[in-house]
Amino acid sequence: MITNETIVALSTPPGLGAIGVIRLSGKDAIAITNSVFSGKNLLAQASHTIHFGLIKDGDIVIDEVLVSLFVAPKSYTKENVVEISCHGSNYIIQQIINLLIRKGASAAKPGEFTLRAFLNGGLDLSQAEAVADLISSDSAAAHSVAMNQLRGGFSTELNVLREQLIHFASMIELELDFAEEDVEFANRGQLQELINKITLVLNKLIRSFELGNVIKMGINTVIAGRPNAGKSTLLNALLNEDRAIVSEIAGTTRDTIEEVLNINGINFRLIDTAGIREATDAIEVIGVEKTMQKISQSAVLVYLFDVVNISATEVRDDILSLHKPGIAFIAVANKMDLSYSDRLKELKLPSDISFISISAKEHQNIEDFKQLLYEIAVGDKLSDNHTMVTNIRHVEALEKTRAALNNVAEGLRNPVTSDFLAMDIKQALHYLGLITGVVSTDDLLENIFSKFCIGK
Repeated sequence: MITNETIVALSTPPGLGAIGVIRLSGKDAIAITNSVFSGKNLLAQASHTIHFGLIKDGDIVIDEVLVSLFVAPKSYTKENVVEISCHGSNYIIQQIINLLIRKGASAAKPGEFTLRAFLNGGLDLSQAEAVADLISSDSAAAHSVAMNQLRGGFSTELNVLREQLIHFASMIELELDFAEEDVEFANRGQLQELINKITLVLNKLIRSFELGNVIKMGINTVIAGRPNAGKSTLLNALLNEDRAIVSEIAGTTRDTIEEVLNINGINFRLIDTAGIREATDAIEVIGVEKTMQKISQSAVLVYLFDVVNISATEVRDDILSLHKPGIAFIAVANKMDLSYSDRLKELKLPSDISFISISAKEHQNIEDFKQLLYEIAVGDKLSDNHTMVTNIRHVEALEKTRAALNNVAEGLRNPVTSDFLAMDIKQALHYLGLITGVVSTDDLLENIFSKFCIGK
């Protein structure tokens, strides 16, 4: 899959800016750049040096630039890499790229620089995918998880498991060579212990995906309740800005409003919804339908009720209709600045529902509510500092590995011949290898790297 072509692309975001960085990678990257560079002879310069000069198309000066050299294998892609820092004019950038292509470079495909880093042994596949996660990280937690994976935390854990499995696979393969002598080189008891140990690790990694995925994507948090409960006021209070229209008229919010709130490094995707009630017109029908759809897709449901103008029976009825398994539920009594204490005593909420009273209008207990949101969604799950899975491809491979190991365990409980054990162990090794790229196909790589931005 590696070609001898030298590739080129803009590595900074397109659009006006102070500078643009154009990256080349390949055997001829330095030679091609040198052919259009007026300054020092780049072919004679050391790696990791920067040189000032001009990019010229014949006698025409395109721009004054800085050229950074990274001589193979001391580069991101393990090939010769050049980075040209020019002024951020779209015209200048395109002129330089077109000139480099005329001199022999080819336009890079999405993710091709990172693909070359993987194919040349600079990164394994899970680390390469972490590059994309790092670029798109928009919270401290997402950044931390991506950095851990990029630095090999996930890969190291998987490689230890593979090495242990490979040892037993080789012992069983050896048994097959001496099948006629009916000998066992692989201790079945130790193999069972290893399977139990690996399965515990796999279970931990698979369970971590639930939190890892929401850290990467943000936590869908729906604010639902009856009209005039104060949902839009609460959204504005959480964001500390007037994002949603607030009115005494019931049903002001007819469509969903979505904003991001960062709490302790975690992004909560807040969704303010239309009030839940019998719709009075076609538009409101759509609004209520959207509300119910958003509730079904949420990770956290905030049920907000007006403690003054709703009965305990109505609150319980709402909770029974909205409460769904797998969705964290917080009941929030709004307008605590008014009279509420007697009514709250009547609620008797289910034990798995968290409760807090606030005043969205007066900003009372808003910070406590934010902390409760965080505790419900994350709690102390980040404090263990363990490897976290954020990629659906990885968790699917881990589940298939676990299934293959279950087959090995079944073969040990109900003894089967060594060739069947070897087959199931090889299957487990195959699925583990898919994660780090020890096992890969062109289709898999194309699917992964096509989602990267061009220039990375």
